[in-house]
Order: sequence, then C-alpha cells, then structure tokens
Amino acid sequence: MRRINVPSAEQVEPCIEREIAGASVQKRPGCLKRPPAFGQIAPWRSVVALMGLVCVCFASVVSAQTAAAPRPRDRAEATEVVRGLRKIVTPNGIENAQMLRIGGIDQYVTIRGRDRRNPVLLVLHGGPGYVETPLSWWYAHEWEEYFTVVEWDQRGAGRTYLDNDAEAVAATMTPQRFNDDVDEMVQWLRKNLGKSKIFVIGHSWGSYLGAELARRHPEWLYAYIGTGQAADVPESERRGWAFAMAAAEAAHNDEAIAELRAIAPYPKTPSPFKEMAVMHRWVDYYGGVMAYRQNQEDESHAGRLSPDYTDVQAPHIYDGNEFSETHLLPFVSTLDLSKHLDFKCPILLFEGRFDRTVNSDVAHEWFEKFRAPQKRFVWFEHSGHEPMSEEPGKFTQSLIRYARPLAEAAGDVAPD
Repeated sequence: MRRINVPSAEQVEPCIEREIAGASVQKRPGCLKRPPAFGQIAPWRSVVALMGLVCVCFASVVSAQTAAAPRPRDRAEATEVVRGLRKIVTPNGIENAQMLRIGGIDQYVTIRGRDRRNPVLLVLHGGPGYVETPLSWWYAHEWEEYFTVVEWDQRGAGRTYLDNDAEAVAATMTPQRFNDDVDEMVQWLRKNLGKSKIFVIGHSWGSYLGAELARRHPEWLYAYIGTGQAADVPESERRGWAFAMAAAEAAHNDEAIAELRAIAPYPKTPSPFKEMAVMHRWVDYYGGVMAYRQNQEDESHAGRLSPDYTDVQAPHIYDGNEFSETHLLPFVSTLDLSKHLDFKCPILLFEGRFDRTVNSDVAHEWFEKFRAPQKRFVWFEHSGHEPMSEEPGKFTQSLIRYARPLAEAAGDVAPD
C-alpha cells in the first residue's frame, strides 16, 4: 500500500496567509487562485473557504508525491537497474549473451567476466530443467571478478526451451544427448575463449553431468566442482523420506504423516513422479531444500529481476521444468555414481549441511571413498541444497581459495 503523507502546518499555512492578505498566488503546490478576503464574506463562509483551502493544499501535496514516486515502478525499470549494476565495463572484460548451436538446436548461453584472461567457469544447472541463469545476477556477480562465468540454459530448459519446438526436442531428451551437449559446450568454450582447461560446476542434476564429464575428459578440466552432488540417488531419496517423516511426527503434522505413509515403502525403482513430488514437498517444508525456510520460492523469485529474460519470457522461465522432469526423472531416480571411484582430475565438493533434497551425507560418504589427484570437501553450515544462494560469500571465497589456485599454477589468471 502506498504511503501518503498529510501536509504539515508549515506546508499549508503560507498558502492560507497569502490568501488572507489578498496576495496573488504563485504556481506552488497546494495554493489556489485567490478567493475574496475574509472581511468581504460572512464568517461561516470564511470557515468553509478555509477548509476548502486546506483540502486543496492537501490534494496538491499528495499529487506531487505521486508524481515523484520512487523508481523502479515496474519490472522493466527494475531489470534495467540490475543490468546497469552488473554491466561489464572493464577494458578486458567480456559480456555476451547468445544462442549457440549445440546438439542440433539453439541453446542460450551467457558469458561474463571482468577480465577474459581469468579461467573459465561453466555452470551446469540442476532440475532437470531448473535454470540458474536467471539467478546468476544474485549469486555469481562476485565470481566474475575471478572467473569468466558461463551460464547455460540446457536443452529443455529456460530460454532454450522457449526458443525451440518442444515436440521436436522431446525425442532428444536422453542422458546420452545431454552428455554429448556438455562435450560440445566445453569444446566450444576451450576453442573460442582460448583455454586448454576450464572449471565446471555441477549442481544437482548438473552434478551428474559434471561428474560424467570429469570421468570422460579429465584433461579438459582444472577441477570439477560439485554442489548438491548426486551420488546414490535411491539412498538419498530413502533418507529424505525418513527425514521428512521424523520431522512431521515431531511437529504432529497429520497431513504430512498421512501423505508420506501413503507412498511407503519409498523409494520405488524407478519412483513415480507423483511420489517424488510428495516426498520433496515435505522435505522442502522442513528446511531440506533451503535451510531455515519452507521452500525455495525466495530464490526462484530472483529470476523476476533477471535482465537475461524479457518481460514476455520472465513468467515462463521455468516452463521447461515439468517437460524436462517428465523425460529425465525416471533415470535420475535410479542414478548411482557410488561405483565411480577413480577420477583423474581434482574434485571439489561444496555441500550444504541441511541438504536433504540430494542428501549431503550420502555425498560425503562417496567423497570419502573415491580417489582423485586432489580432492576437498567443504561444508556450508547454514545451507541446504542451494549454498551458492544461501551462503554466496562463502561460496565465492571457496572458489577463490580452492579452485582458482589450480588455474593460477598454470598461469591462467589475470594479473593482480
């Protein structure tokens, strides 16, 4: 509700005094064309006239406040503010947004960094279908000082979904095609940005793609960085159900208890989509997706302010989510990387302590078992499944402290 300030005595009295004195009125908010002096009209009419002057002065002040209402007043103005604040203006910077032909379709990619001599960091978003480009203005802004950050709306997601024929793309929504897309994307970046190696962050669904890339092509990577890392998804789902049930019972939440019991035993192999939705509804509600919150809507709403999407596109940013999940969740629900125990490139895992969406304890158990030239596990003590948004400062520090030195050792960083 817009706040309206009542005009003070100091604002109104000068207008009245000039009218009483018979002075001509200047064009000033709150003053009227001069009526007859009080001595020329009856006393009761003087009161009416005085009240009228006060009302008109009040209306004029309100009108002036409305005209000077603070901006931004709509999404278009708000996104221009964000666009201006994040604009890359450094002489050696890079700021591109384009459709790239990957895997036979046009896919949306942004490339941003304040010095193109810095190492490249490709983000593989989660979901499937949960694009992170619209959130990057919030969580990745500081990354751009130390990396050239590449955000990518994968096949079936975000602008890539909106700009392609979904029916034509449907037959290509397979894990193998996604892995091939990742290979093409990385090869394009290495060639066009002049890098022999890059960093890759894989989040949630993207952590499957990233781990697979690290297994297939370690020579392309300084390191693979996993967050919300999928390791043994059936075990993660089992623990998620147990977590949600324990929380519901402790809270005497009869609705949650009934819904969770109705899908037991959980999970199935593969798990029906409706059962997964029930389980994750209550995991989210009890802080398993974002710590101390009942859902991740606050994060998702950041996409409303993203200048990477037009006013027409913005309401449809996540239209590809259901499309992608329909084709890929049966595979995801059975995913098990626990037997992948030998990597040839450094592996970093950044995990939220409260992540019950893709269970971080399961990821840590896998981390303890696999071998890599270098590996490091970083706990984010106040995060769930979204540590880059929940603890963005620590996430940036962790990238600078544990990842960037691997590129620095190869001379692939901008000089201080």
